[in-house]
Amino acid sequence: MSAIPDIHEIRPADFSAVEALYPKAFPEEDLLPLVSALLRQGRDVISLVATLDGVLVGHIALTSCRIEGVTERIALLGPLAVTPEWQGRGIGGALIRDSLERLKDQGFSWVFVLGDPGYYGRFGFQPETHLLPPYEIPEEWRTGWQSIRLAGNKSAPGASLIVPPVWRNEALWRP
Repeated sequence: MSAIPDIHEIRPADFSAVEALYPKAFPEEDLLPLVSALLRQGRDVISLVATLDGVLVGHIALTSCRIEGVTERIALLGPLAVTPEWQGRGIGGALIRDSLERLKDQGFSWVFVLGDPGYYGRFGFQPETHLLPPYEIPEEWRTGWQSIRLAGNKSAPGASLIVPPVWRNEALWRP
C-alpha cells in the first residue's frame, strides 16, 4: 500500500466502511450512534475519508456550530478515527490538516475539539479558555477543550458553544 492517503469528501458508498472503522479504532467507546447520525445528517457536517489503494483507513467529521450573537463560521472537530494498523503513520494528521484547509477555504474562522492536547497541539490547537463547551466537562478533561483560530481574533468570553442536536448528549462530553 502507498503511504500517502487519498483524502476526499465522504460518499454514500463509504458509509458502511466508516461505521465499521469506529468500533475497531475505539473498542472501549460506543461512538457508532454519533457517527451514524453525523453521516446521515449531511447538512452542516464536513465528513472526509482517507483511503490507501482504495481501502478506507481514516475518517474525520466537523460539525458546523455557533455562538450566540457571533456571526463567524465555527466548527467542532470530531470524531476522528484511523484504522488501528495505520495509526501513528500520519493518516490522522493528514485528515486534520486537509479539513482545516477546507474549513478555511469555506470561510470558517474557529474550530474546537475535545481531545488529547498532546496530539491536537501538534496542529496548532491550544487550550480554550474564552469559550465554554456545551456541557461542563470534568476537571481532568479541561485541558482537552481546545481551539484553533483560522481567521479573526478570539471573542465571546464566557459564552458557550451551541451545538446541533446530534451533539446534545451530555454523555459525549464525559469520560
